[in-house]
Amino acid sequence: MNVLNGMKAAYFTLGCKLNFAETSTVGRQLRDAGVEPVKEGESADICIVNTCSVTEVADSKCRQAIHRLVRRHPGALVVVTGCYAQLRPEQVASLEGVDLVLGAQEKGDIVRHIEQRLAMMPEERALVSHEHYTSRTSDIRSFVPSCSCGERTRYFLKVQDGCDYYCTYCTIPFARGRSRNGSIDMLVGQARQAAAEGGREIVITGVNIGDFGRTTGERFIDLLRALDAVEGIKRYRISSIEPNLLTDEILQFCAGSRAFMPHFHIPLQSGSDEVLRLMHRRYDTQFFADKVARVHELIPDAFIGVDVIVGTRGETDALFRDAHRFMEQLDVAQYHVFSYSERPGTKALQIPHAVRPEEKHERSQQILALSEAKLHIFYNRYARARRPVLLEHSHTPGIMHGFTDNYIRTEVRVAPDQPDNCIVQAELGPWNAAGDALTATLL
Repeated sequence: MNVLNGMKAAYFTLGCKLNFAETSTVGRQLRDAGVEPVKEGESADICIVNTCSVTEVADSKCRQAIHRLVRRHPGALVVVTGCYAQLRPEQVASLEGVDLVLGAQEKGDIVRHIEQRLAMMPEERALVSHEHYTSRTSDIRSFVPSCSCGERTRYFLKVQDGCDYYCTYCTIPFARGRSRNGSIDMLVGQARQAAAEGGREIVITGVNIGDFGRTTGERFIDLLRALDAVEGIKRYRISSIEPNLLTDEILQFCAGSRAFMPHFHIPLQSGSDEVLRLMHRRYDTQFFADKVARVHELIPDAFIGVDVIVGTRGETDALFRDAHRFMEQLDVAQYHVFSYSERPGTKALQIPHAVRPEEKHERSQQILALSEAKLHIFYNRYARARRPVLLEHSHTPGIMHGFTDNYIRTEVRVAPDQPDNCIVQAELGPWNAAGDALTATLL
């Protein structure tokens, strides 16, 4: 007898694109077992919470989400997985209403764990208030494949998991384990399935995707070549890649490829060489500047997004000013700004000079303002330009949104019968300071 058949499940995901891709895969597995997603106003039998633990704020949001789901779906089996569950299983298990806590190694076998718990007699369940299964970091070895549809136009393909870098501020190697990946054949098969389902764009995701090949002996560049040959997929985007792993071979391939878009997301983390040294990053600011210049040389229209952390331990006022000056000069389109959060067990805690919260906030605001100015410059560069736009579904009649090949968000006026999930040519309008998209006209 299938204990799951006819049940309803609610899902809540926090954190990165990788988490969202993995939640989508869990949802597909549960649907195959007879579980339907809960609809608005219905009560769920099962609640899945996929957590993040990149900051203390993320931990707090996870706890709040669990409390809300427990209140909204009384009596539901509550399952918590993800990075927070791996790093703090006892803390998660102590939360009222939580039944199962599954770490990184167990995430791929979530359906079996749920079935086992639900198969218990009611009196047995009453004796077990919660269970948690989390492995030591050294035991996290399996690669759980995932290819999910975020919207009808965009899929997220997980190609790699874990990280071997051990930056001083980061808990991800402890939460997700060592670097590992799927095979090129497996991943190409998933891309073909996405194309068969009508997908037009795939975002390549992972924790440290440039490190692809640790478990299969293959190379990231060879994966890109194989994916580029998949018929039906019109666009690929590389979600985030370390600057030292974004090789010239990769850049030259993307410059001449069929489907890889002129769009890169490259983590900088700090514009100060001293702070980069304290972080144990594997490059300096000159290397990063040279990489950005090389991207523009080979792919002049490229959108370059950059991650930055402000307020890390050791970041004095003088070092922040150095970082700000460097970032002002860098020819990038946008900064994604994160305030440093102290994480237990990281080597950063051994670094003297902690930055006060008010200073972190002020520094964050300065970089956000710089980012807004950079984005304004980049968008204005393409005012009146003609670019291809992948149209996405909209709830507003006569209006669709989408992104150009080089990641400019657009708002397009369309006919009522205009289908989504197709690529159209559009002329971009000027920057609208009141919005986050360029208006565009179909050609």
